[in-house]
Amino acid sequence: MDLRSELHKAPLFQNLELLANQIVEGFISGIHKSPFHGFSAEFAEHKIYNNGESTKHIDWKLFAKTDKLFTKRYEEETNLRCHMILDNSASMYYPEVDDLSISSLNKIGFGVLAIAALMKILKKQRDAVGLSVFSDRYSFYSSEKGSERQHQMLLAKLSEISLEKVPAKETHLYTYLHQIAEKIKRRSLIFLFTDMFQTASDDDKIFDALRHLKYNKHEVVIFHLMDFEKEYHFNFENSPKRFVDVETGKHIDLYADTVKEAYEDGISKFLKNLKLQCAKYKIKYVEVDIKESFAKVLNTFMIERQNFL
Repeated sequence: MDLRSELHKAPLFQNLELLANQIVEGFISGIHKSPFHGFSAEFAEHKIYNNGESTKHIDWKLFAKTDKLFTKRYEEETNLRCHMILDNSASMYYPEVDDLSISSLNKIGFGVLAIAALMKILKKQRDAVGLSVFSDRYSFYSSEKGSERQHQMLLAKLSEISLEKVPAKETHLYTYLHQIAEKIKRRSLIFLFTDMFQTASDDDKIFDALRHLKYNKHEVVIFHLMDFEKEYHFNFENSPKRFVDVETGKHIDLYADTVKEAYEDGISKFLKNLKLQCAKYKIKYVEVDIKESFAKVLNTFMIERQNFL
């Protein structure tokens, strides 16, 4: 038996749907800690009341509990179209994790689980969800649908992402974002899960591609996945280390402390520019530390969903 071949077939998580359910249930049970304090766990059935709307469908019982006005939403009104985009490039497999679990994740593991959890909520709302996956190529696309068959097919696709370390391949983020933007024709809420690392360093091309995603009046949210301790603060032991670019294979030998200050300054400038460009194009930018919980992702989804509809 070829052990490497068998490893390549191994799923990222043994039961992705079960883990997604666990994340969603844990989030709802702790929802009083979120900005939706007092909000019904069955949030799919309510939306915030806006001044000028008919008062016919206001839920007065919920008003008595929360002192906030919500209107009842009926099933035929839950017509959200949501498209998930997952960066599956080599850098997303950092840090190396021997046994992926909710409490021990790398960037790709966090992205897969977050998308699965959002799909769980979308399924409950009978909303349509689509998925795009790219690495060194645009490897998967499925348009937005709301069927059980679609849900299971997307879960299977997410599950088949390999446990094995991805080979070092070049990635041009902006190329695939342009291609994805061309495919999504109908107005959708788009979530991009990425670490924003790519082989080329032409930031203007990335920003142009992000602007393209806004075409057809889409709403776009970037979940920028990072291991803050290592990738932002560059906290490594001050001993001689070899740092290898997993996408190009290039390496450099150095002591971490000799470049820590310059590195933090460089990454801070990049993130500041990224946030400014997202604000300019009205793209929601969300920093996500993969060592933290999924609450930030799910909270953002709930807020953006209400705004979108």
